[in-house]
Amino acid sequence: MGYSRTNTGSPSKSELTVETRDVGDVVLVYPQGFINAHTVRVFESAIQKSISLKRFKIVVNCEELAYIASAGLGAIMGSIEEIRSNGGDLRLASLNETVQNIFEILGFNHLYRTYASEAEAIASFGPAQGAGA
Repeated sequence: MGYSRTNTGSPSKSELTVETRDVGDVVLVYPQGFINAHTVRVFESAIQKSISLKRFKIVVNCEELAYIASAGLGAIMGSIEEIRSNGGDLRLASLNETVQNIFEILGFNHLYRTYASEAEAIASFGPAQGAGA
């Protein structure tokens, strides 16, 4: 009945994939699964890669994110200062009820802008013309 892989502990909670995509000057990050102590490096490396490429407008699309533990929240907190000091921001889109509740309980909804859709989050950065200020 299909292929199954078992890890020690909770197998479903150790699964995470992260894809990225560029839309203009915005980097979209798509975590799928669970961000916890075992998987946070995968998520963190996607954000750090954007920073290393001097891409500071980041949208994390949480549509396929089932759960984020404190390690994932720590990864966001650990990178936000560098992102914002370079004129960018990390914004969140399409949070499910579970992830939204975690953010609200911890007060993250006051620290990070959240959007109902990816398109709204991208648009919140304004036009991508790049004309200097």
